[in-house]
Amino acid sequence: MPVILVTNDDGVGSFGIRTLAKALRSLGDVYVVAPEREQSAVGHALTLHRPLKFANLNKKVYFINGTPTDCVILGVNRLLPQKPDIIVSGINHGGNMGDDITYSGTVAAAIEGTFLGIPSIAISLVTEPLNNKKKYSGFQDAARFAQRLVSMVIKEGLPPDTLLNVNVPDIFKVKGMRLTRQGKRAYDNSIQEMSDPRGRKHYWIGGGTPLWHRGEDTDFEAIQEGFISVTPIHLDLTNYKALEYMRKKWRM
Repeated sequence: MPVILVTNDDGVGSFGIRTLAKALRSLGDVYVVAPEREQSAVGHALTLHRPLKFANLNKKVYFINGTPTDCVILGVNRLLPQKPDIIVSGINHGGNMGDDITYSGTVAAAIEGTFLGIPSIAISLVTEPLNNKKKYSGFQDAARFAQRLVSMVIKEGLPPDTLLNVNVPDIFKVKGMRLTRQGKRAYDNSIQEMSDPRGRKHYWIGGGTPLWHRGEDTDFEAIQEGFISVTPIHLDLTNYKALEYMRKKWRM
């Protein structure tokens, strides 16, 4: 029976991770190793300057006072009885598309799993109002799709150094699935200036209107049109075209 490690960045008590773990138990031996509290937007942070502690909610559910990356490292190397066959991170409450994947703790957990040579998937429910359709509680839909996808990846595997970033639209009727590429996102007025009761200024990052660059076959376009987006993400960030250009043109 395959061993499945489930984690997230919303915390061990989130509805998304509980729904995901329940759906995957039909496929294998599921272990949950998740942060004790929300760790959204921590990216690929690793805890180095304080001790990490864990506790059990039950025999196969652990929580850690650290980041999603910490959870994967400790889960794989210490807490699980054997190396997992697959790692699934989610279901995140909110999308992780385009440039947002660089901030995402959900995606970072899947990246760490890929570093460790384990097929890994990040899955998110896009609850932001990207279209005018009525919002719908789609966690069950996302969990059912995760179940199908995990079954396929366990059977077929993934290309080397590649993880899957999955986004599911929060709508009543999903039209299907598209294989997509990473889109591009920008924020308008995303830094909010405020004052405390004594008149001292402070700033809050976030709250601006998200702006997307339209592009064919992007994750954003698929979600906006009512499709699940599945984007293969490669860990090698080298720009090979730029490398070749610089080798030809630079004289240093």
